[in-house]
Amino acid sequence: MSKKRNTAYFCQECGFESSKWMGRCQGCGAWNTFVEEPLRKEASSQSGGLALGLSSGQAAIPIADVEIEESPRFSTGSEELNRVLGLGLLPGSLSIIVGDPGVGKSSLTLKLCANVAKCYGKVLYVTGEESAQQVKMRANRLGAIEANLYVLSETNLDSIQQQAEQLSPALLVIDSIQTAFKPDIQSAPGSISQVRECAVQLLRLAKTRSIATMLIGHVLKDGSLAGPRALEHIVDTVLYFEGERNAQYRVLRAVKNRFGSTNEIGLFEMRNEGLIDVPDASKIFLSERPLDVPGSVVIPTVEGTRPLLVEIQALVSTSPFAPPRRTSDSVDIKRIQLLLAVLEKRVGIMIGGSDVFVKVAGGIKVDEPAMDLGLVVALASSYRNRNMVSGTVVIGEVGLAGEVRAVTQIESRIREAERMGFNRVILPQGNQKGLAVKPAIELVGVSTVIECLDIALA
Repeated sequence: MSKKRNTAYFCQECGFESSKWMGRCQGCGAWNTFVEEPLRKEASSQSGGLALGLSSGQAAIPIADVEIEESPRFSTGSEELNRVLGLGLLPGSLSIIVGDPGVGKSSLTLKLCANVAKCYGKVLYVTGEESAQQVKMRANRLGAIEANLYVLSETNLDSIQQQAEQLSPALLVIDSIQTAFKPDIQSAPGSISQVRECAVQLLRLAKTRSIATMLIGHVLKDGSLAGPRALEHIVDTVLYFEGERNAQYRVLRAVKNRFGSTNEIGLFEMRNEGLIDVPDASKIFLSERPLDVPGSVVIPTVEGTRPLLVEIQALVSTSPFAPPRRTSDSVDIKRIQLLLAVLEKRVGIMIGGSDVFVKVAGGIKVDEPAMDLGLVVALASSYRNRNMVSGTVVIGEVGLAGEVRAVTQIESRIREAERMGFNRVILPQGNQKGLAVKPAIELVGVSTVIECLDIALA
């Protein structure tokens, strides 16, 4: 008779469970990600995630007969945060906000709690990393003292649930999910089993009690969510807070949102009184732009429905190494390599043996085809040491044949460039022909990369 096992192996990336250690996960394909953890004491089919499910015992009904109850969203008090969430928080939703240590997650959520407590009722802020006194000190600095804002310093999830059920808050915040634990699970807080079980319990609480719940999570060195990636599938909304802890500006973006768009971003400025909304992002990103410097190009990018003007900076220098370096924290390296190949093969700029460094000023990450042409101009400008013609922005997607292809939302990009005082836009000919209204700004249509470089570089 086989002996019943009391441990199992879990993948740290996706939460895949195995009875034995595996070099490569069958769930996500990652290597060397399995760790051994104790199983729950209950070994029956009624334990674990099945016991924590959302079963209501109701029979299946036709989808046409399902009645929808309208749950009005409530404002977070921040227009930037409302935009990312999709016009505000939805009662009964479960969200998680993750980011590097010190980026401002706790400051943002504490201000959110104060705004909700002021307008919509009780809010419960649960901290597992600080004492109630420390939270009070930060709230004094942020101006987040409200009578309906309750603070609980607790890590036992059973106690947290009991307090939430007694208080029945409009909003529940857990700071952070890695510190919460279930007493009947033998593994340590922050482990795969604990994080997953706690998230499922909080999901059940949010849905059954109609409590908007927000979790705070940490990220690993590679930027992934600490704990199993399965947590991202449990929650309704995943928000990533980007920005260097010593930088002035922070970018909040949704990578998953069941109740809104995942293309919107929120921009915040870190001050002594906390994170402040930045409504005019283009002005901020271009405020310190150097003039008449090779390798600097302004492009209009679109995040959701919001056009932004950002500066791409490229630096091409002789490489003492083989192979040469390709470095960027704002643009995908594969996109840079592709455009370098186009410059060599289609334009004749032999740039492959040089070190290439690319940066988007302001710390924002840009990843859309419309930035291709601006990046090509920046690389050629730095390599040739020739300035970009002043007052010009560049828009366009670049194909492997060196052609310039049309992009979407061209009218909003042009209007943003005109609003910021630029006098010329280099854009694909396909977009120039399809414009419904002719703007006051000069439009120059191009069909190839060679044609664009001849026009753009002084």
